[in-house]
Amino acid sequence: MNQSLKGISYVSVWVLLWGFAASLADFVLLERGAYAAGTTGQVVTFSSYGIAAVVLAVRLSGRFLKPRD
Repeated sequence: MNQSLKGISYVSVWVLLWGFAASLADFVLLERGAYAAGTTGQVVTFSSYGIAAVVLAVRLSGRFLKPRD
C-alpha cells in the first residue's frame, strides 16, 4: 500500500475511534445528568478524548506506518 494512503487511512481510523469513544462517553454523561448539552462539560469530554487519541496515535504510529521492505 502507498505510504500516503496508509497515513491517511491511519489518521481516518483514529478520528473515527475518537468520535465514537467521545460520543459514547458523552451520551452516558448526559443520560446520568453529569452535565447538560452545550456546556463546558461536553467541551472537556471531547477535548480530553481528543488529546488521548492523539497521544495514542502518535505512540502507536511506528507499528502501523513502518514501511515494508
